[in-house]
Amino acid sequence: MPRRRTATEPSDKTHLPSGLSTIRSLPHAYLARRYAILFYTLVFTIVISPVTAALGLTGDLIEALLAVSLIAAVTSVTSPRTRNVLLAIVLALWLARHVTAWTGHPTLSHLLLSAWTLIGLLAAVAALRFAMRGVKVDAEHLYAALSAYLLAGVYFGLLYWVLEDIQPGTFVATNFSRSAAIYYSFVTLSTIGYGDIVPKSDVARGFAVIEGVGGQLFLAVLVARLMTLYHGSRQD
Repeated sequence: MPRRRTATEPSDKTHLPSGLSTIRSLPHAYLARRYAILFYTLVFTIVISPVTAALGLTGDLIEALLAVSLIAAVTSVTSPRTRNVLLAIVLALWLARHVTAWTGHPTLSHLLLSAWTLIGLLAAVAALRFAMRGVKVDAEHLYAALSAYLLAGVYFGLLYWVLEDIQPGTFVATNFSRSAAIYYSFVTLSTIGYGDIVPKSDVARGFAVIEGVGGQLFLAVLVARLMTLYHGSRQD
């Protein structure tokens, strides 16, 4: 005969709804801070990339970090349907790239990485649109703007790396690795122009012009937008 539960004994059913509600609230909590998480993920990826290159570690670790950053960027998309489609595409491209690299198809691997890069740049555009559509200055919109800047720098760098892999000699450099390509991208985006890496082909020069001009326009438009929102908030 089953023992009757006393009033003082804890019931598993009383804890189940609270546990389920906590699990169900996790996606909403993530979406509320999605661009903050994306920003710190990108910062960690950028910081750890030269460290792994200096230690001579395999490039798979850097690529895994870039994949995590891209997944975080894709999950920041507001539309659930678009977000799910992009997540499926990113995971499929990542798996297909490893398969093509293992089977020895460099051309197909470059095409897959190019598609991966395109998704990263589109995620940067989505983050910038979210930042510009804000009606007040808050932390999430600032993180979105910063994430858009970092996404552009990282994935333009991957684009330069793909161009060099497809056609060696596209850039004049001693060792144009993946870390060097990301470094060159941020130097171009911020228009510092050290001159240690120089684009040689017209395609690479064209992308460098687009990135340099886009970086300056980004800063100018972003500052103007933030100032407008700040003055509007003060008047309200």
